[in-house]
Amino acid sequence: MDWRRDGADWPNRQYSRFVRHRPHYWHVQEAGEGPLVLLLHGTGGATHSWRDVLPILAERYRVVALDLPGQGFTKMGARQRCGLDPMSADIAALMASEGLTPEAIVGHSAGAAIALRMVRHLPQPPRAIVGINAALANFAGMAGWLFPMTARMLSLNPFTASMFARFTASEASVRALIGSTGSELSPEGLALYHRLISDRHHVDAALTMMAQWTLDGLQAELPDIDTPCLFITGARDHAVPPREARRAAERMPRAELAEFPELGHLAHEEAPGPVTEPIMAFLDRHIPR
Repeated sequence: MDWRRDGADWPNRQYSRFVRHRPHYWHVQEAGEGPLVLLLHGTGGATHSWRDVLPILAERYRVVALDLPGQGFTKMGARQRCGLDPMSADIAALMASEGLTPEAIVGHSAGAAIALRMVRHLPQPPRAIVGINAALANFAGMAGWLFPMTARMLSLNPFTASMFARFTASEASVRALIGSTGSELSPEGLALYHRLISDRHHVDAALTMMAQWTLDGLQAELPDIDTPCLFITGARDHAVPPREARRAAERMPRAELAEFPELGHLAHEEAPGPVTEPIMAFLDRHIPR
């Protein structure tokens, strides 16, 4: 993604800035005042995913959102640091270098796994974590081996990202892809995903992340994470079964659930107002003001 070309009308661009902190060149958005809330998008997303949530939270909090390495407008500086552990460590180091101490982290899908992993990397653990359709389980059986292996092979092929970007370049393809997650987005939302998915560098980074992804270590440590956690699920989520969040919550000492029967995987983009309500209530309970 090119900021001069694609950033002119990017959601909340007035809050955007760029930070060079090894190994990546980060795109960061920051708005509001008060306790710091960090927003982490899922695989294949970008800060656009929080386009309507960020302004709501910024009315009461200092909100920081960023693009994951190579995705959106963050330039990847090291391909080998796109797995769960290195990304969590690098984001924690970025926060420290900017003098930012997250009081809460809100993550969507894989971003929720990063949020939970950051508990071990931050000098001061957050007071609250929110996972929206949190991706907290490896693929079962053969799929658990085949999916990351397939992604790894695809990411090693220099032509794969370009081919995928061309294949999904039509609006109909993007609409079908988003629909397969169980969500229905506005034309604006679909157009933003179309822009991302059409960019070969963004696609390459998402494939690289998937190729390096494993949750074994995090799964083993869930019972030891005593940070209060709220898992928000959309009952229509076809990408991450809601039962995975329920299973994780059962293993954690201070976790609770909130379900939206009519929403899918991109619940916070479908209904930002209703989804943000339980987030705000949860943060109010756990973050002193």
